[in-house]
Amino acid sequence: MKYPKANVHPDAKIGKDVRIDAFVTIEKDVVIGDGTWIGPNAVIMNGSRIGKNCKIFPGAVIAGEPQDLKFKGEYSTAEIGDNTKIHEFATINRGTNAKGKTLVGSNCLLQSYTHVAHDCIIKDNCIMGSYAALAGEVEVDEFAIVSPATLVHQFVRIGAHVMTQGGSKVSKDIPPYVMVGRDPLTYSGINSVGLRRRNFTNESIYEIQEMYRIIYQRDLNISDAVDFIEANLQASKERDEVILFIRNSKRGIVRGYNGGKE
Repeated sequence: MKYPKANVHPDAKIGKDVRIDAFVTIEKDVVIGDGTWIGPNAVIMNGSRIGKNCKIFPGAVIAGEPQDLKFKGEYSTAEIGDNTKIHEFATINRGTNAKGKTLVGSNCLLQSYTHVAHDCIIKDNCIMGSYAALAGEVEVDEFAIVSPATLVHQFVRIGAHVMTQGGSKVSKDIPPYVMVGRDPLTYSGINSVGLRRRNFTNESIYEIQEMYRIIYQRDLNISDAVDFIEANLQASKERDEVILFIRNSKRGIVRGYNGGKE
């Protein structure tokens, strides 16, 4: 298989019907799935694992060395699921000894100039807007939207179906189903439009709203609010997901717009 004007290592594992455009560099320890397109001037470095039917746009760099002073050259990977688009000049660093890999799920969209640092985990169906950046070991759950120019502190977790306001500075965990905005960052309501687009029922949306009214609008600290929800609201997937997320939060969750209580 020949790729005119591209620099492809002969030991790289290239699937069927892969298109590799001019001036691409693909190093030795690389796997690329069937049907993927690698655009001009993209750099696919050692440790890259790219799924099927992905699109890697011009200038993107996959599996660059971690920008972490603790990194000592250990073996690690950057792994991308199927049907994911990584736009112009996006960068995804590979992992360190912390997790050994950086993961981007399937059906994701990473817009131009986004950055995913070492050991991040982005789950399926997520969107990162242009110039958004994740520091090391950030986790982003399914269907989250990290809007353009959002900056996310290391070790933060962003819950499923979350949407951040553009330009947000995220230093606390964001629990599932909510929108956040303002500066400093606060809870701004639930992502009801996104939930309806994903076929959540009116009953589920109301239940989610009620949980966050208890968490952010009653005179309770976060722990007491979660205990109240568990004791008084009927068990459901959404209820249990919110409770588990908050109880497992290591950085604490984002405050409410009225200041909230810890």
